[in-house]
Amino acid sequence: MTEFSNQPLDQLSLDEAARPTAPPVPEATDRHRAQGRQLAAIHRHYLMEMAQIGAVLARIEAGDSPPDDLKRIVLSLDMAENFRAFGSLCGRECQILKFHHDIESADMFPRIEAAGKGKFREVVAKLKAEHAVVHELILRLDRAADVLTEDPNDANFLHAATAFRKLEEVVRSHFRYEETELAEAIGYYLGSV
Repeated sequence: MTEFSNQPLDQLSLDEAARPTAPPVPEATDRHRAQGRQLAAIHRHYLMEMAQIGAVLARIEAGDSPPDDLKRIVLSLDMAENFRAFGSLCGRECQILKFHHDIESADMFPRIEAAGKGKFREVVAKLKAEHAVVHELILRLDRAADVLTEDPNDANFLHAATAFRKLEEVVRSHFRYEETELAEAIGYYLGSV
């Protein structure tokens, strides 16, 4: 259990106002910054995956049939099958996002902190704190998706959809912050992600 486990979903936030700014890396070149922006490309992939889930969510909510490219995901027009598919997609996305953050926290962040001789300590600490919020949201969405898959009804769908939307909002904000503050450091100290 995390310290966030008892907080209502709508109160889980990143406290964007408390985000420290990374110090500049004067030695960084445009090439370093370009290398550091590779993280944004990785993030775009995750956001595209989330957008696909969001599209499935919107279609289910509207009662529409899925477009041809989503028929393999949403296998029938039956609402229960659509709910199950949405729950399965959410569970998969939760696992992928958690893996991404685990890599950052275990490898990339410590390397940046060490190479930067502590100059990035506050930013890294904030990013790790934000990972904790994201992970709490992942746990909640994962549980909601499991419940939805087992019992596909309107109430369980609404719960999973609300958890997904909150996760997507938080992840978008977190990714922007991480990309903005670490681009120079990643390129200069690590060379790439």
